[in-house]
Amino acid sequence: MNNFELEKVINKKLFHHNLVDIIPNGLQIEGSSSIYKIITGVSICQELIDFAVYKKAQAIIVHHGFFWKNESQRIIYNKRKRLHKILLNNINVYNWHFPLDVHPELGNNVQIAKKLNINILGKINDFVLWGKFFSSITVQDLYKKLELLFFNKPIYFSTNIKNVIHNIAWCSGKGQNFLKNVLNFNLDSFLTGEASEDTIYFAKENNINFFSVGHYSTERYGIQALGDWLIKKHNLHVEFFDVYNPI
Repeated sequence: MNNFELEKVINKKLFHHNLVDIIPNGLQIEGSSSIYKIITGVSICQELIDFAVYKKAQAIIVHHGFFWKNESQRIIYNKRKRLHKILLNNINVYNWHFPLDVHPELGNNVQIAKKLNINILGKINDFVLWGKFFSSITVQDLYKKLELLFFNKPIYFSTNIKNVIHNIAWCSGKGQNFLKNVLNFNLDSFLTGEASEDTIYFAKENNINFFSVGHYSTERYGIQALGDWLIKKHNLHVEFFDVYNPI
């Protein structure tokens, strides 16, 4: 597939909203015009780039790419090394951030619901969904399930680990600040990727079960779903590269 055509077909699939992003989506770095092999990953890093070179891939697709707003525009240190190897090997780099968080089919939040067997009942805002588990589950059981499915030991708070969770809201990635929005929806639990120092106080004072299972871990499955879609829909060779990241 042509490299610009690949950008078009993914844009057509993912863009169903008008969110203003904090990183440019689509083709970020132009490489080979013809793409036969694609490596996907959560975040651009040297390990991922080295693996793409080793696999002789023509493209890398990530959720967290280059050129974030408010970051330094200087190309030095890690960024220089990464860009040098990408350009030297003529690799295309694509990024889809918010579109891959909120997509109703492939998005990170929808993938979390599928993994945890949650019935999605609505959304609190563009980034936060809420719903109920199809089968009854306690705080303790959810902790164990998260650890198993997301390959990470959760940070959590609960007044009683034997409490049955009646409903839950969730947001992939850095969603701890959305915890405050849960109060208006009378929900008893909240799941996200990160926690701040004051998150536990807020959860404790409002009697909310809080779970944080890692930014990387909560955003592994959206990029994999996009890769699976490219394989099935466009018969492309796509391989996901998993990097150890407990954060």
